[in-house]
Amino acid sequence: MSRKPLIAGNWKMNNTKTETIKFLDSFLPKAKGLSVDIVICPPFTNLFAAAEKLEGTDVKLGAQNMHWEDKGAFTGEVSPVMLKEIPCDYVIIGHSERRQYFAETDETVNKKIKSALQHDLLPIVCVGESLDQREEGITMSWIMSQVENALKDIPSQELEKIVFAYEPIWAIGTGKTASASDAQEVISAIRKKIAELYCSDTAEKVRILYGGSVKPENIKELMQEADIDGALVGGASLKPDSFYALCTFNL
Repeated sequence: MSRKPLIAGNWKMNNTKTETIKFLDSFLPKAKGLSVDIVICPPFTNLFAAAEKLEGTDVKLGAQNMHWEDKGAFTGEVSPVMLKEIPCDYVIIGHSERRQYFAETDETVNKKIKSALQHDLLPIVCVGESLDQREEGITMSWIMSQVENALKDIPSQELEKIVFAYEPIWAIGTGKTASASDAQEVISAIRKKIAELYCSDTAEKVRILYGGSVKPENIKELMQEADIDGALVGGASLKPDSFYALCTFNL
């Protein structure tokens, strides 16, 4: 099964509207006809400006988070209906920073995945372990539990639309990267878990990314692993040149 690589840039709380337009003016002319799927996830305030620039291109737009309800008294939140109207194609769900700083749980992640799918948004679902959990030797059990809880009551025909991203929390923004073989070991286990919950054919269709200090210098080594289908990139996605280098790792 050949899965098309996906490179997603998570800008986090970086780049103003002006900086977003400048980035896309520089990046888009170069990013034509590439053999990977590309997603850019700017802050909420820049989504409309980015959508205008991306119209008619192959580059997709993603949001960094959403609420599971369509509307309501949830001050400061953004609904899937709002994202779809922009229009967004993807949404990041359960990023470790959301879990760590904003009390996201496996239960809310599951609700958001179901809501995203209902509104034809493609979820990029993040799972990963902390340094303490890694040192305790519970990496696998922790992540398999996150995967299982994320997929609770989600039918198999919806699974192909879900992208998973394995991001060891200890490697995010620290400059530390899991070795390619460490990343492959966990990502392969995630695929086996999906096969266990559904079937191996379904599991083979699901794209699983690696995230955690991915840079142009280490992307090729990561992408040589059998189960790694792309990258969820933080800091290196903020500069057009480095993001382009990540998107052309196979050229």
